[in-house]
Amino acid sequence: MTVQRIELKTVEPAAYKAMFELEKYLATSRLSKTLLELIKIRASQINSCAFCIDMHTKDARHYGETEQRIYALNAWRETPFFTPEERAVLAFTEAVTLITKNHVPDDVYEEVSRYFDANQIAQILMAIVAINGWNRIAIATQMIPGTYQVQKST
Repeated sequence: MTVQRIELKTVEPAAYKAMFELEKYLATSRLSKTLLELIKIRASQINSCAFCIDMHTKDARHYGETEQRIYALNAWRETPFFTPEERAVLAFTEAVTLITKNHVPDDVYEEVSRYFDANQIAQILMAIVAINGWNRIAIATQMIPGTYQVQKST
């Protein structure tokens, strides 16, 4: 059985608070809660972060996301379940998460630019950066999947 190595919030509260401040900023952005959760789930799938997949699928359902779309997210290109805007964001999420593979190709950036203004793209980018950071924290510290409970105030 996996045991959590450290709890960042306890061991290094200032670092945890800094990461959480970015989350608070993103919560006030113009991006919908469900789009933010799709970004978080997709990046977490790519990074194989079980804790974050568990957390963000729970949050996505809380915000009204459907089971069908959550289950199909790993194969979003093969489904009709996502809007063109969501598809652009998912492609951008994958490119930024897998940045060492192909960087962020021009066509991916141009597609997301068709649907979102510069401010929204910056917010999307920061959401991708944040979840990739959280994934690395959760994986490195071996956070235990299944322990997260949805915060009713969110």
